[in-house]
Amino acid sequence: MAVVELELPHHRYAITIEPGSLADLGPAVRALGRGTRCAVVIDSGVLEPHGRIAERSLREAGFEPVVSVLPAGEGSKTLARVETLYRAWIAAGLERGSVVVALGGGVTGDTAGFAAATYLRGVPFVQCPTTLLAMVDSSVGGKVGVNLPEGKNLVGAFYQPHAVRIDPELLRTLPAREIAAGLAECIKHAVIRDPDLFEWTEKNMASIRRLEPAVLVELIRRNVEIKAGVVREDERESGVRAHLNFGHTFGHAIEATRGYGTLLHGEAVGLGMLAAAELARRIEICDADVRARLETLVEAAGLPIRTSLPDDAALRAAMAVDKKVSDARIRFVLPRRLGEVELRSDVSDADIGGAWSSIR
Repeated sequence: MAVVELELPHHRYAITIEPGSLADLGPAVRALGRGTRCAVVIDSGVLEPHGRIAERSLREAGFEPVVSVLPAGEGSKTLARVETLYRAWIAAGLERGSVVVALGGGVTGDTAGFAAATYLRGVPFVQCPTTLLAMVDSSVGGKVGVNLPEGKNLVGAFYQPHAVRIDPELLRTLPAREIAAGLAECIKHAVIRDPDLFEWTEKNMASIRRLEPAVLVELIRRNVEIKAGVVREDERESGVRAHLNFGHTFGHAIEATRGYGTLLHGEAVGLGMLAAAELARRIEICDADVRARLETLVEAAGLPIRTSLPDDAALRAAMAVDKKVSDARIRFVLPRRLGEVELRSDVSDADIGGAWSSIR
């Protein structure tokens, strides 16, 4: 068991990493909420057996859980789906002290979290991530929201969970492709903050992909500590938290133009990191060795390093509506070296095009 505390000026919560902890969800939620009502938003892909385990634990703790099942995939991150949750909670009589539990990957956490942030102007919620990507990234830090047809996460809020409960044993039920998608975020953290973690991940990739328990706990803990550290410094993404978007400006454009769900989010981010590293190489702020090592590690994680893409005009249009645009200029997070990145917007269309070409 490992615990990472995230303390902010207005809020504090614990991120608990413990094999088998899903079965103890009920007492953890009881410590946060009052009354007999709570809501559980479950990804349809984990309803059996994870959802039933969570529901049983909550009932044993004295709750009458109101269960909503979200269809798996990015198609559930919509305002229409959030309205469905509101109506279910109103019908069940959920109050301001009622806890919302999100059990699933990033889509479930983002959608349930946004609903929790806005229902009755905010109710407590608990993140129970079931994917590696959600465990090391989206469940920590309070960024919640949904997509619009024009782009990803364009409607959302900063709303911190009251607890994060990570059970690494849940990863054993995931397909290898989902594990690889989560590894993209782990690689991202290492590039932006921790060259030692990058090297550790290079050396331990085979053990990670075999889901060896001790290595998994170490991987998750180190990545959660990085994410929590960034959030402590910059909760609302006005400065260094923007570094967490490394690979995402390109990655979100890939998702928007290819269609959400065609590639997993982590797959798009992996490709986006390679494009960003190529852009950094082209504007001569980092060595080619960074791009080469990154591509080797991305490929070793089981992620794609090339994909089919539309023309550059469509890709640029998608980047132009990204929420990281400032003063009508696209901001890129680019590596200077392993462990150090910077924000740049002074890049040419030709160099951006070259970055896209490197992953075609």
